[in-house]
Amino acid sequence: MDLLKISKKNTKKQTPFYIKLLSLFFVVRGYNIFLIVIAQYLASIFIFSPEKSLRYVLLDLNLYFIVLSTICVIASGYIINNFYDSETDKINKPVKSKIDAIVSQKIKLRFYFLLNFVAVVIAFLVSWRAALFFAVYIFLIWFYSHKLKKYPLTGLFSAASLAILPFFAVFVYYKNFSEIIFTHAAFLFFILLIRELIKDLERIKGDFIQNYQTIAVKYGEYFTKMLITLLTLLTLNPIYFLLKYPEIGGMKYFFYTSVLVLIGFVITLWFSKSKRNYVFLHLILKLLITLGVFSLALIDYNVIINKILLN
Repeated sequence: MDLLKISKKNTKKQTPFYIKLLSLFFVVRGYNIFLIVIAQYLASIFIFSPEKSLRYVLLDLNLYFIVLSTICVIASGYIINNFYDSETDKINKPVKSKIDAIVSQKIKLRFYFLLNFVAVVIAFLVSWRAALFFAVYIFLIWFYSHKLKKYPLTGLFSAASLAILPFFAVFVYYKNFSEIIFTHAAFLFFILLIRELIKDLERIKGDFIQNYQTIAVKYGEYFTKMLITLLTLLTLNPIYFLLKYPEIGGMKYFFYTSVLVLIGFVITLWFSKSKRNYVFLHLILKLLITLGVFSLALIDYNVIINKILLN
């Protein structure tokens, strides 16, 4: 890693600011945050407010504040999660752990509190309810990192629930309670549950040493694979119902692809035995989620045409 080489050269000197900035970018997983922002805006345009013009959504100041608060809270969440997982990451992710360590824990914690403060203040510009939502969200992320993630079921369901909450914020803002949104949420929730279980298999060594009672540690790899297989089958239910909605438009091709990918995913899972295999499976799920985000733009061709005409 070039970043590691540069940092080693500067061990006797003060680490350059841009190296610290890059390290912090890795800690807060800026690439994931960017994807969430894209997902929030695409969901706002094509799912939550299909009747509103593209210009109206993009220039909606309140939506901008909600997205900005989300960025701050998720970034701070990654920081506090990194803080509590520092010892485990030394075992499971030694290279990433060294990159993360370029910025001291003291500086990370300062950023953590600053980001949380900024998030709540920005949310207040929308409403006190929005500020309360993000304050509770901040607490839940801390509680998950500090306590919940160490236990099997609470860790699994809380991680998936916290990952889907940013979309819930936009969902409540637009007050769009259609069935298709709940079905989409169910699909995403199952995928996130599967991803968390794959991460447990990927990190089983470090979790075992740190006594994190994840499902993989407590019940073993065979049971975890059985559970992943069951969840994959359950994922086919929301896909089936979504394909029955004509409103999904070109997004149906994403769901057809998802079925094929998930079948191949489960087959590969049962032949997987090493960390490298599980990292590969985790990458497949990340790509599937990424494709799902960008395929939101294909949800209804009429919506796209109408938005262009409305502008």
